[in-house]
This record gives sequence, C-alpha cells and structure tokens, in this order.
Amino acid sequence: MCDTIVAVQSDRVLFAKNSDRDPNEAQVLEWVGGRRHCRGETLRCTWIGVPQVRSTHSVLLSRPFWTWGAEMGANEHGVVIGNEAVFTNQRYARLGLTGMDLVRLALERGEDAEAAAAVIVDMIDAHGQGGGCGLENGRFTYHNSFIVADCRTAFVLETAGNCWQADRVSGVRCLSNELTLGDFAARYRERPAVKTVIAGARQRRRRTEEQARRATRLQDMMAALRDHGAPGHDGAAPRYTPLFGAMGAPCMHGGGLLVSSQTTASWVSELTRQGCAHWVTATAAPCTSLYKPVAVAHPVDLGAAPRERFDAESYWWRHERLHRRVLGAPRDLRDELAGELQRVQEGWLADPPPAAAAFAEGDRLSERWLRNPRLRLAVDARPWWVRRYWRQRNSWAALSDNGV
Repeated sequence: MCDTIVAVQSDRVLFAKNSDRDPNEAQVLEWVGGRRHCRGETLRCTWIGVPQVRSTHSVLLSRPFWTWGAEMGANEHGVVIGNEAVFTNQRYARLGLTGMDLVRLALERGEDAEAAAAVIVDMIDAHGQGGGCGLENGRFTYHNSFIVADCRTAFVLETAGNCWQADRVSGVRCLSNELTLGDFAARYRERPAVKTVIAGARQRRRRTEEQARRATRLQDMMAALRDHGAPGHDGAAPRYTPLFGAMGAPCMHGGGLLVSSQTTASWVSELTRQGCAHWVTATAAPCTSLYKPVAVAHPVDLGAAPRERFDAESYWWRHERLHRRVLGAPRDLRDELAGELQRVQEGWLADPPPAAAAFAEGDRLSERWLRNPRLRLAVDARPWWVRRYWRQRNSWAALSDNGV
C-alpha cells in the first residue's frame, strides 16, 4: 500500500510518496547513470524482457531490493514518479511489467512528465502489466496508478489491466490505492471493493488531501508522510486494529492479524525551473527518520545493499534497529525522538548539508538513541497481536525481539 501526493503551484511542483511494503522488504537507494545501448538489446525487467532503447537517462531510484523496478524516483531532467497498487475488475496477468518496472522505464526514457507518462502507456499497450509484487506473498499482484510530475505540470495516470486514463493535475491530487478518475473508476474498480476497503484507501486519501491543500513548504509534505492519522505533531502514536494493524494512516506500521503493511521508504521533491531538490529517508518509518538531501548526479555510498535479513553494513538495516525499538517505547520517548528529528530537519531545510554528511548524521543519531538506557529498558506496550507480529518478522530478519 502507498500514498502519493502532488501539489502543482504557480512557481513549483511539490511531490511526496510513502512506499508501504512488507516489513523486511528493505528498500535500496540506487543511482544509475545514463547510457548508450546497442541496437537490438533486450532489457530484463523484474519478470519479462523488453526491447532496450538506444539511450537512457540518469536516474535515482528507491526500490525493493529484489525488484528491477522502483517504487519512486527521479531522473536527470527533473521528472519524478510514484506508483500505487490499485485493485480492479480486470484480469491480473501472471507475467508482465510490474508497476515498479513501469516507473523505472518511464524515468529512464522520458525527458518530461508528458513523455514519461506516454512511456508507461506505450509499455502497457505493448507488454501488459502483471507478475508477483510481494516479498512475503510472491503471488500478490495488482494494477497500478501513477503520479508523474516535472517542474511545470503533473499527471495522474490510472490503469486497469491494459486499459488506462490520464488527467492533468490542477492544484492538489493524492492517490491511496484506489481508482479516482470519474468514469474510469466507475467502470473498472473492484466489486465488491474488499481490498480497497482493507487498505484504508479512502480515509488515507482524505487525510493526505487535507494536509496537502495546506502545504506551502517541503516541511508540510514531510509532515503529511509522517502522519499517523491522529491529532497532534509527528510523534502521535500509530493506531492499531487487530485485523489490519496501523494501515489507516499515511505513516503505516505493520501489526495486523489479517493483512499488514509497513512504510519502508519515503521521498519528497520540490521541482522548480531553477532546479530540483529531492529529500529521501532511505529508511523505513518516516516518523523515526530524517529526510536527507540527494541529487541524481551525485551518488552516495550507503554501504552494502540491503536484503531481507539484518546486515550491520546496510544503512537501511542499521536504522531499522531504532525503528523497531522506538515504536514499542513509551509515548514520552517517542515524542522526545520526534522533537529532536524535527529540530535537525528544520536546520537542514534552512541550510542543506552535503548528502554524505546528512546520512552520516542520521547514522550517529540512530546509534546514540539505541544507547539511551530509557529506550533499552522500555517495555513494549503495544497490543499483544502487534508484539507477536513483530517477533515473527524480527526472527525472520535475524534480529532480537527488541531490535538491538
């Protein structure tokens, strides 16, 4: 599940996305340079091959470790894209291009938002969409909606099988795992809307739209992605239900007995004619993370690429120890961390540090918090089903129950 937001303003476009996946589905932040390719090359995507084009753009991607495609990303021309799972009445193909493949293909091949959206449409027409999209359940599949933006405009592109419809954005638009485009949605949405309801799609979209309409700064988009759907600041606790965990808010936390999902990476961009600013967590749980400034043209060494088991050499997994510990901590400890994150973030937004320095500072803050005696001794007060859920995921990831 995911939430994607775009706000088209007179002098800029603001973009934000949370990627919600299985808790151990670590996300890779990857820089890929533009290249010339030989005529007749075949490009291997996640499940199928497609003809390669003669040249591709440089891209920065945030992708699940096991996929070729990306949940979100940007290219050297200032195009950003995020995709959403949607559930429709059309057939789900066993093989095809995943929505994440389509994001990457469009970024590598589209020089502006309109051209990138056209790439997605052309690839669906030629190759279809399909294939497994989950780590814990390899057969889990869906169709896709996209927000495609550049510094001048944005598009919502929604699909159902090989059918699609696009709409140019005016003002604010949000996607949260539900078709939204009028007649297209009426014709192709799933009936009954079981998966859409389970995903909490409408309540999350109402929440993100409410916040996005008030957004005037990058801080506001970050706050929308950190939101737990409750009044108060970013430290407000997640609300868990027995069946669905904390899937009812943009900052999503696993813990449901029936279905569950966890925010595993977050991205915010400010796109202007003068240039683009991209900010990423490269870690799970934005409520426990700092957004770091990154650029398509300047790679950062983040250590070993993460996989589904804990690796101390991986930036994503080092932060995961803090995330998994602090979510069970008493409210005052969570609020204390949120306050410190906000102070650091405000300073960075006012005077952005070099990317490598920001990632290093995020690492230091996580390590210092993990050594906090109050955090180490805190008793997990979450509901029993949430504690059980995380014990199992920690075991799969070779982490101790307290995440340290």
